Amino acid sequence: MTVSYPLAELVAQLGGRVLGKANVRVTQISTLEHAQANQISFLTNSKYRAQLASTKAGAVILGEADADATELPRIISDNPYAYFAKVSALLNPLPQVFAGVHPSAIVSDSAKIDKTACIEATAVISAGATIGAHSVIGAGCYVGDNVVIGNHVRLYPRVVVYHDCVIGNNLIAHSGVVIGGDGFGIAMDAGRWIKIPQIGRVVIGNDVEIGANTTIDRGALDDTVIEDGVKLDNQIQIAHNVRIGAHTAIAGCVGIAGSTTIGKYCLIGGSAGILGHLQITDRVEISAFSLIGKSIREAGSYTAIFPFSKTEEWRANAVHLRHLDELVKRVKTLENTIGKDA
Repeated sequence: MTVSYPLAELVAQLGGRVLGKANVRVTQISTLEHAQANQISFLTNSKYRAQLASTKAGAVILGEADADATELPRIISDNPYAYFAKVSALLNPLPQVFAGVHPSAIVSDSAKIDKTACIEATAVISAGATIGAHSVIGAGCYVGDNVVIGNHVRLYPRVVVYHDCVIGNNLIAHSGVVIGGDGFGIAMDAGRWIKIPQIGRVVIGNDVEIGANTTIDRGALDDTVIEDGVKLDNQIQIAHNVRIGAHTAIAGCVGIAGSTTIGKYCLIGGSAGILGHLQITDRVEISAFSLIGKSIREAGSYTAIFPFSKTEEWRANAVHLRHLDELVKRVKTLENTIGKDA
């Protein structure tokens, strides 16, 4: 059944105000360029403002600054991008799931599963595990011994949660996520590596989302901790004993080495690398592909990228960089010489 809402009901649920016909119904959200008469669009980037004149959308979501930029029925919001996200969630609810345990699932007699939870085909729930209310454990998932999973958690197919890990409410973990695998702990002894047992856990707060194939290692001694509201993209590696502060967002392919602490409300761009045992304070923004090798103790935006150029130019500049320290010493010597002669 198609979901639809009049603008007046959207505002009643989500706030904002309507300009124009409040009884216009919308069934889906779309871009200004491709929207149809039964759809609502949005403007969050000024470079698309000209498309307001030609859009076929039945309604639009605008900020206060653009309230008079069109005569179309419109919802005015202080944060049109967040409003778009909320409207999209209303118009695109998740598929309905039904409580119960699939006959092909393997569930330990000592596991505790809330009667409203859904355990899908071939999932494995090990001894002592707890699954909270309205949680969905997808097909082929593995939940280890003594794992605690909160309410309204959704593990998509083939998520693995190792023993003793703790997951709060409203987690979304996409396929291929591994929570609680061993951290990379090894010690050299007599010319060969020996494994250091990883005896900590992974502890995840509420309202966290983890993208496909992201891995979060268990702590070596203390726990690896992901605080409330953290959003992790696909293919991220989080090493043992890392702590990520509340409401931090991390883009795909980031690697965070062991025992680093990242503060609250940080934004970390794709493929950035953060070395181990560092402290990143709250509200730090790190550009994509940056390599962070020292602690950051002051909020702000940080970049560690060598700009791209033609290959021949890059090679020439790389040669100069190799001799930069020598050049600095020569300049200092020259400055001292000039200072004596002055």
